[in-house]
Amino acid sequence: MRFSDIVKLTVGSVVAQRTRAYLTATGIAIGIAAVVLLTSIGEGVQRYVLEEFSQFGTNVIAINPGKKTTFGAPIGAFGTVRPLSFDDAEALRRIPYVTSSVAVMQGNASVEGNGRQRRAVVIGVGHEFIKTFRFQVALGEFLPDDDPRAARAYAVLGAKMRDELFANTNPLGARIRIGGDRYVVVGTMQAKGTMLGFDLDDTVYIPTARALELFNREGVQEIDILYAEGAPVDEVVAGIKRILIARHGGEDFTITTQQQMLDVLGDVLGVLKVAVGALGGISLLVGAVGIFTILTIAVKERTAEIGLLRALGVRRAQIRNLFLGEGLVLAAAGGAAGFAIGAGGAQLLRVAVPALPIHTPLSYVLLAEGIAVVIGLIAGVLPAHNASGLEPVEALRSE
Repeated sequence: MRFSDIVKLTVGSVVAQRTRAYLTATGIAIGIAAVVLLTSIGEGVQRYVLEEFSQFGTNVIAINPGKKTTFGAPIGAFGTVRPLSFDDAEALRRIPYVTSSVAVMQGNASVEGNGRQRRAVVIGVGHEFIKTFRFQVALGEFLPDDDPRAARAYAVLGAKMRDELFANTNPLGARIRIGGDRYVVVGTMQAKGTMLGFDLDDTVYIPTARALELFNREGVQEIDILYAEGAPVDEVVAGIKRILIARHGGEDFTITTQQQMLDVLGDVLGVLKVAVGALGGISLLVGAVGIFTILTIAVKERTAEIGLLRALGVRRAQIRNLFLGEGLVLAAAGGAAGFAIGAGGAQLLRVAVPALPIHTPLSYVLLAEGIAVVIGLIAGVLPAHNASGLEPVEALRSE
């Protein structure tokens, strides 16, 4: 029997049982569609989260007061014997490869200006903040390089805060009140958008010392270090530990590199993608059972046909390939349909929910179709083996 004859018999058998083939392929299609759709969402979310963090660069190190707890989170500025200070930030600036050091204090306060009032996130930072986190000033300038302990009462408005308080009016030089204290607006920031639900534009930036007074705190919440691109991060971290241990008398702080945060997020989202793929795999397993069942039934229904083919000289291997081919056709058709459904559903979801990040890599498409084909072949192995093992005479007697 020629290869073309095997193909014709395989396709003809599938076409002859359209309804049965459709139902069988549907199981594979549902599984592939689930895998493609869910992994597209997972991949999109992972890319979105990594991009959100990467927009601040990957050469930033955060230092928080308090040693890590058993759950891996810093206990914060209120649970440490010695809080982080301006002097700590200045000392860390002298570490090799460090290009900037920013002491940060954050809270929520009432902001009044231009006859309007709203609550907003108030962030106390130094003049190197925009360099460290790659922010851009839209109008005016950022906080000047004052003495960090006696900084002037200047404020910089986030893009949304500027629109809420001053609309189309130029806010430069305007006086506003933050928590009852008066400040002069010296600049506004370019729109930055949101990061993991936090609106970076609905903010006001003031000097760290002023923020400490506003929120009645002794120490800063965090010190952010920017080090040179390509510098050995391990050496920078070692330098941070050496200086802070010498100043504090012990390791009562937590160091987190940007790369560590990205790695942890990547690991978490990777596990989620695997879990999502496993859910789709359940549907694929159901589809595999369907292919196995239909091929087993086909072997019993076509016993006489198999006997005739064997009597005409068709080899056992060709009979086996005939049924394996049917399983492959069913699985490939179901896989193609599943990809179309999954990818189409992902695009519809993107249109319906624009804020949901979705990305369908080509590698996933090829992998999903490959999985479908493999499942079809595996499910067809036993029925094909049983069909090829039939004796011609005994098979013809079943007619």
